[in-house]
Amino acid sequence: MSSHSGYWTSRFGFLMASIGFAVGLGNIWRFPYMVGENGGSVFIVIYLLCAFLIGVPILMAEIMIGRRSLAPPELAMEKVATESFLSTNWRMVGHLNLLTAFLILFVYSVVAGWVLFYFFQSLVSCVSGVGLLDQVGSFEALQSDLVSLIFWSFLALAMTATILVFGVEKGIERVVTLLIPALVLLLLVLAAFNVLNGGMSEAIEYMFLPDFDEVRPGIFLAAVSQAFFSIGVAMGGMMVFGSYLPANVSIGRSAVMIVSADTMIALLAGLVIFPLVFDNNLTPDSGTGLIFNTLPLAFEQVPFGRWVGLLFFLLLSMAAITSMVGFMEPIVASLIRRFQWTRTVSTILVSLCCFVFSIFSALSMSLWRESSIYGRSISDWLDFVPNSILLPLGGLLICIFAGWYMQPKYAKEELSLDSDLVFSSWRMSMKWLVAPVVLMILITGVLA
Repeated sequence: MSSHSGYWTSRFGFLMASIGFAVGLGNIWRFPYMVGENGGSVFIVIYLLCAFLIGVPILMAEIMIGRRSLAPPELAMEKVATESFLSTNWRMVGHLNLLTAFLILFVYSVVAGWVLFYFFQSLVSCVSGVGLLDQVGSFEALQSDLVSLIFWSFLALAMTATILVFGVEKGIERVVTLLIPALVLLLLVLAAFNVLNGGMSEAIEYMFLPDFDEVRPGIFLAAVSQAFFSIGVAMGGMMVFGSYLPANVSIGRSAVMIVSADTMIALLAGLVIFPLVFDNNLTPDSGTGLIFNTLPLAFEQVPFGRWVGLLFFLLLSMAAITSMVGFMEPIVASLIRRFQWTRTVSTILVSLCCFVFSIFSALSMSLWRESSIYGRSISDWLDFVPNSILLPLGGLLICIFAGWYMQPKYAKEELSLDSDLVFSSWRMSMKWLVAPVVLMILITGVLA
């Protein structure tokens, strides 16, 4: 079979797939609880700076390297490095991206499983007339049910694999072109509902009136890792999506649109979740269980709450699966390219491997919850290493490669920005702003 898995049929298809990868549990599950744990609005201000000043230039570099090489991450880095007369060891950056994607994917599949579980229970609740809270019990009860965690995680991986088997046009593009607009529409409806229902003024104050006394070094690492996680840089996904991108599509405009859409949806998710939190006298800093603990309680108290809950968890399930597609695709593409296996065989192997590791993740959240290594729980380590160390490190290395080492003429050719001045600004920002800032945030955040 050919080493290349196809092209996006349109710029819209590419944007929808990239936004589908970027928009997922990172925006709707992770963003609100990260805001809650890191001082509210001050985190949002730092996050916005990270997303646009750091995320956009690195995203442009990653898509550019993918399109220049027409190859999966490790080969992409190697091909572009060879073309610029550099060492083939740059392919290790591609391997690092794939490792990061894999480590995030097997934890993410368990979280996606939680969402599918809540969606199924919402469906049962609507049919039976029993309240969702009575139906589910507490989020903690789900956490301690290892069999449930494993079953729902397996289902999330199976759904992702099904989409991936169909490839670029028939699978990824077709699914996300329908799902993403539907997801945005649902969030807008839920946010509008909150305006009528109450809690919106406290939520707006909490999210948009920053208290700079809350600033501490750890917030910067949390914000940059959330920006990378949410946008999807340094995981190989955007590099692979870039390798399917036709030459006539502007990378710069696409990157700005992807980050803007991703940020808008994250803020919209905050306007869906925080009003419900404040209106029901709940706490915003309750960690990973924030939406699972707060929303069923809130849905009980609103008109047509069960149906609102069903729609919300349907939306969240869609977002989770489209992101998992983006995590898994670079690993699948690498196997297809390296071993000449079919897409089906590669997808099944990656899914099974992920499933085995997801059992460890499920154990870390249930039976091993009390165990700790160097003062951190196992599930904390599984989150901290890929998200707070490997993502910023991968982003930093891509930034150094594109800003300092890659031949400028090739970068200029691929990016085809509006003027020499715009290109020079991008390159100078990669060298003297993005790389030093990410390095500083990485060092201070790890030492903090």
